[in-house]
Amino acid sequence: MTTPGFRPTHVVPQHGMPAWEAPDPARPTVPLDALLPVQIVERLGEWARVLCANGWSAWVDGRHLLAVPQDPPLPGGPLAPTADPRPLLARAEQTLARYRAAVEERTAGTLEGEAFQGRTRGLRIGVVVDGESMWLYDTDQARWVYADGTRLSTYATDEAPRATAAPGRDDGPRTAAPAPAAPGGHAPTQVVTPDGA
Repeated sequence: MTTPGFRPTHVVPQHGMPAWEAPDPARPTVPLDALLPVQIVERLGEWARVLCANGWSAWVDGRHLLAVPQDPPLPGGPLAPTADPRPLLARAEQTLARYRAAVEERTAGTLEGEAFQGRTRGLRIGVVVDGESMWLYDTDQARWVYADGTRLSTYATDEAPRATAAPGRDDGPRTAAPAPAAPGGHAPTQVVTPDGA
């Protein structure tokens, strides 16, 4: 039986995940099944309280949930300026061209290792094309977007929430300093493949 108004926002990873009665690693409960649709109803740092279709709720490590793509824009609706995939594609092409130029110089022996690192520091792209479907990584918004040829919609984000847990425990979300930045000042990216694997 589905709770009225239930609309999943995330899916449990393919191997399932542990769950807790409260945002406390000392209070485990029944683990969640693989690929179970859930709705995040509350966040507390890295912890997320999720609601299942049957009304049962539990706390989980929200960093491991897979975001459900938003509904695509309605056909014939107006294109928002940010929905046009061409600017994001152009940025990906420019970044790839810069990286390729540095690789050409490196392999030709005209660019030393440290100089190569300096030239490529901060470069980041992600592109997956499968027929008419495309997934692009938007570095400005730290998110993966889905494109069908004309419009973009958010597929998954790189949010890195934090939480408080019992000291010395490593079996749930925990307090931590902000994740170290990758070269160029970007936070490490959690790559989400189109099939959620």
